[in-house]
Parts: sequence; C-alpha cells; structure tokens
Amino acid sequence: MKTNIQKAIFAIAVILALATPTMAQPVVGAALMDEYLPLLINKRVAVCGNHTSLVGNTHLVDTLLARGVNVTTIFCPEHGFRGDAEAGATINSSVDAATGLPIISLYGSNKKPTPEQMADIDIVIFDIQDVGCRFYTYISTLHYVMEAAAENDAAVIILDRPNPNGYFIDGPVLDTALRSFVGMHPVPVVHGMTIGEYGMMLNGEGWLANGTQCALNVVKMQGYDHNVRYTLPVAPSPNLQNAAAVYLYPSLCLFEGTVISVGRGTDRPFEIYGHPALTAGAYKFTPHPIPGVSENPPLNGQECRGFELTDYALAMWGSFNKFSLEYILTAYKNFPKKDQFFLKNNFFDKLAGTTELRKQIAAGMSEEEIRATWQHDLDHFREIRSLYLLYPDFQ
Repeated sequence: MKTNIQKAIFAIAVILALATPTMAQPVVGAALMDEYLPLLINKRVAVCGNHTSLVGNTHLVDTLLARGVNVTTIFCPEHGFRGDAEAGATINSSVDAATGLPIISLYGSNKKPTPEQMADIDIVIFDIQDVGCRFYTYISTLHYVMEAAAENDAAVIILDRPNPNGYFIDGPVLDTALRSFVGMHPVPVVHGMTIGEYGMMLNGEGWLANGTQCALNVVKMQGYDHNVRYTLPVAPSPNLQNAAAVYLYPSLCLFEGTVISVGRGTDRPFEIYGHPALTAGAYKFTPHPIPGVSENPPLNGQECRGFELTDYALAMWGSFNKFSLEYILTAYKNFPKKDQFFLKNNFFDKLAGTTELRKQIAAGMSEEEIRATWQHDLDHFREIRSLYLLYPDFQ
C-alpha cells in the first residue's frame, strides 16, 4: 500500500504528465452567461444537471435563480443531483433542500422525461461533465432529454464542457443490436467529442426516435480544442475520484462485465484490478462497503490479487492515447477458470458494444489482431464525427 505522501507525489506527477502536449482550463459554457441568459427571458426552464453543474464555485441552479430565471424543474442523471449515488443505484425523485425545486430522476424506470414532466417547460438546460466514453451514461440521458424536448415542443441548451478523453478515439463501434443504456449509438468506446458536439451528432444523424430533431443550442467553450489534456476540477461520479481513474476508465470499465474487481469498495477505484483467484500481480486489496460510493462492492471482504496501474499509466502518459486491451487480456490469461471469467448476463458484450471482443479474447487473439478488426468502423465514425466538431481537432 502506498503512503499518503506517495499518493500525493503520484497525483502531482499525473498533473505534470498531463501537461503534454498542452494543458489548459477552458472557459466552460456555463460561465458564458451573456450567451444564454437572453434566451431564458420569460421562459419556463428546467435544468438537467448534477454536482458538476457549476458556475465558478456556485451551482448553476443557484446562479440562475439569483439572476431571476424561472427555474421550475431539476432533472438528474445516474449518481443523483448531488453526485453521491453509486453506479447503478436507484435514484428516487425528490425535492432539492436548497431551493425547494422538484428533482425528477432520469435513472431507473424513468430514463426519459414524460409528457407530464415536460408540460410546463419551454427550455431544458443540459449541463453535466462527461468523460467521453460510450458506456458513461450521461450521454444516454442527453439522448432522452433531447428526444423528450423534440416531442414536447421544448428547446435544449447544452452548456458545453471539456472531454478529458477528447484527444483520441478508439475501441469497437457499437453494434446497435446490443443497444442499451450503457451504449445507445454506433460510436466507439472513446468517441472524442464534447457533450455539445455529441448532442449535435444525435440531432444530425437522426438517432433520436423516428429521426426527429430537437431545437438545440450549444454554448461553446472558450480556449478549448481536442489537443487539450483537461484535469477535471470536480470528480464526475463517486468512483472516478481523480485524473488517473478518469483516464484509465475507458479500458478498465470492461471488467464490470467480468468477475474481476476494478477496486470498487477501496480508495482506488478504476486504478486497480484483481480477483482472489488471479495468478498474476503483486498488488493486494480487499473491497469493503463505502457509504455513498460502493454500498455492496463486488468481492466484498475478499482479498484480491492483481495490479495497480498508476505507475504504469504515468510512465506512458505522454502517449497514453488508446483504449487498451492489455489489462483484460492479462487478467483472462491468468484466471484459472476461463468459463467463469465473463458474467453470464452478457453485460460484457453491452459494454464492449459487440459480441466479437469476448470471442476474440477467448480465442487467444493478440491486442494487435483484435484492434485491426475495429479499423474499418472507426474510419467510418471519424467521417461522421468530423461533421459535428465545434473545436479544432487533435493532431
């Protein structure tokens, strides 16, 4: 186990490493109030947001109310309005204690705002920090918000924010036969788009129900391009606690469809992986319940053997620009009971967006061989993506 001093050194090293090739703190869309406040005059406004919806250090809802905006409703995604619910936890509708506004959950059985919930809304402001991965469900929430707005004569304003994984695209493109809330659109695991660009693609590609389009306005950032290595000022969800986790997340999330732990129930989720039966790795950890983060983590109370990845990631950070299969291939190779590695609920296929990856891993294909099978679909996605970019692209 690392000491607190070592962890602090690693955190500083992450920040320094992320300075290559460029590091910046762009001005986010929410801070550019002169661009969107005029659109809200005499309008009934809903905010789809969470704890990342900040203008400086003040929540967007509080900021809008202070400016006299008629905010009537709060919609919240997975992890809740305050961002303190673990992945997959039921989010119940409630009332915001600070403002008295109704909070309507868009996670669980009510993923899409109903006509009744949209009845007194003219504009929905969407302001949530994404991490640029297909299976991170905020873009699925965006889909349903835009769809509901289109069907109920409302407009959507996206206040754009940086994508910390926006400097590359990689991974298999989703087979729409596997469409689910962790993957709704034919995009790769890492799509390299901001949430505003993604919303434009949903409209432009006709991916909303029946090919409909919503009235959409994206408030662009200032000082952002896709070469930027952006360190999030606020953890986007309870188990992505730092920059290392955010950057390792695209690769490690595949383990959620296996028996391998990614460190939920520890102080290093998505920086480590392991299992009691794994025959490789020197790092050991024991998951345990953590209120608000992992109430009942996989492999609860069982000592796991495996790997911590921060050191390796830091060493590779200057060229850390791919969705890596190294971790899952290593785990599969060193797991004794291959027939028990993948969960029986097919969640791995939903996360991967294809049934082929699981079969390729089981067949012993190398990472290079597997990656070659993605390239045609990736090239096609690149062409689509280029139509909707709002910022200079990565080189």
